[in-house]
Amino acid sequence: MFEKLQKLVLKFEEVQNKLSDPDVLQDYNKMAEYGKELKELTPIIKMFKEYNMVINEINDAKELIKIEEEQEMKAMFNETILENEAKLTKFEEELKIMLLPKDPNDGKNAILEIRGAAGGDEANIFAGDLFRMYSKYFDILGWKTEIMESNVNEGGGFSLISILIKGENVFSKLKFESGSHRVQRVPLTESQGRVHTSTATVVVMPEVEAVEVNIKDADIKIDVYRSSGAGGQSVNTTDSAVRITHVPTGIVVTSQDQRSQIQNREKAMKVLAAKLYDHYLYTQQSENDSERKSKLGSGSRSEKIRTYNYPQNRVTDHRIGLTLNKLDQVMDGKMGEIIDALIIEDQLQRMQGE
Repeated sequence: MFEKLQKLVLKFEEVQNKLSDPDVLQDYNKMAEYGKELKELTPIIKMFKEYNMVINEINDAKELIKIEEEQEMKAMFNETILENEAKLTKFEEELKIMLLPKDPNDGKNAILEIRGAAGGDEANIFAGDLFRMYSKYFDILGWKTEIMESNVNEGGGFSLISILIKGENVFSKLKFESGSHRVQRVPLTESQGRVHTSTATVVVMPEVEAVEVNIKDADIKIDVYRSSGAGGQSVNTTDSAVRITHVPTGIVVTSQDQRSQIQNREKAMKVLAAKLYDHYLYTQQSENDSERKSKLGSGSRSEKIRTYNYPQNRVTDHRIGLTLNKLDQVMDGKMGEIIDALIIEDQLQRMQGE
């Protein structure tokens, strides 16, 4: 661990020197690249410096004990050593976590897609509830959102809604949300007061640049049609909605929320790029069992990951056995406890080589 940290210190100093190089200062792209690298290295370098300061304090206290004659002072130095050794243990655990290989997608924005699944109208209503839950969580973190695609259901909620979330390290916090979310409650349409079970699926994909996914013109089919639903004066008067089909994979995306066909096409292509990236990444992981098993669950879209039980005000994440009896708070966007627990479990598994 210390060898790795020493190398990072040298790398940190190298990047600092490059940022003061006149040639680099005149190149915006290089400045941005080195600036990003410096930002990523700074937290671990800062902690390593604090770690070394604690070691020095321990060594100084040990030297003072050797020459000190007063027993009271010796006892004070011993207490200082014990306190700092406890700090060292904490620093070492945190440094080990910071040295874990980074997911290259962690720092990216994300596209969140929610679909009503089993349960008819109630599933779509639940999809709408999940959308509002996530939206409140994003507001708490100060993230910005943009609706990419939406199909409002007549019974309320959404049969599909897709949103782009922009902020700091968005994907790193949301990547474990993919899977089947189950709700247990009495639907508004239930006259007998019986509890029903419905599901909605969530997929989280990193936002990708066009260069990260090779989309050939020959592989896509683009259709335009008349928009429907709310959207301004141009709705139902022009063929502005866009449907793009990626023929090799069968992936279909649509966009109709913008007034112009060009804007809808840009949005649809962005969603398509993310879906293709996710598709190829998931296929690759599925072919490699050891890689797939290193994640929290298999990543299967049908895998039940969480249950929202309204009668008992309970939410349970089945992957880590976490149960919170404060569903009302979670649905109000206070998801931090669940998100943090999932991240910590992932870190523990990777530290143990799982």
